[in-house]
Amino acid sequence: MLLIHRLRKIEVCKIYFQPIFVANNLLMKSQSRILLFTLVLVVLATGSKLLFAPKIEWSGFSPIMAIALFSGMIVKDKSRSFLYPLIALFLSDVLVQVFYTMGLFPFAGLYSYQWFNYSLILLITLIGWVLKGKNYSRIITGVVAGPTLFYLISNIAVWAGHGGWGRPMNFSGFLLCMQDGLPFYKNSLIATIFYLPVVMISYNALVKKSYSLKLS
Repeated sequence: MLLIHRLRKIEVCKIYFQPIFVANNLLMKSQSRILLFTLVLVVLATGSKLLFAPKIEWSGFSPIMAIALFSGMIVKDKSRSFLYPLIALFLSDVLVQVFYTMGLFPFAGLYSYQWFNYSLILLITLIGWVLKGKNYSRIITGVVAGPTLFYLISNIAVWAGHGGWGRPMNFSGFLLCMQDGLPFYKNSLIATIFYLPVVMISYNALVKKSYSLKLS
């Protein structure tokens, strides 16, 4: 009788704690999928820098703006929406710095005005907040608005700081400086068009287990 009583207590405990165990298991699986997705973002950002950054004709071809837009559109917790672009950008910069110190890359990944580029990337995340990307017209708007805002602010700052590539500090110099940034703007726009679907599909496949091109 004592054995039967103990077995019944065990069964009651299983019934009581089973939902907790199931929820905990689902949470761990969700966290592991998010971690894997974050790793994919870091690989994308680092690989793009290693492949394209040393070539002036490919300058600006990076997934970071796409990641920032996506994060602002998809992550409901606004305080956490900055994490994806910041983690991808920072870790890729650190890895590039490692390659630079080993003599395997032509320039450093960490530099003095880095905070400014980080701030602009976070500003693009805010665009994602506003648009929310629930339909394709909003996504297209974000794809255009993100690189355009980055181009305008960064080139104005470059000219205001030291005239860009030796451009005079007058209106004609300002126009020349803006013209200098057009190849970067073109590459960043094309890269965002290319990488945003890649990021969306990766997120849906790894985190949502859904093979579709949508934000939900």
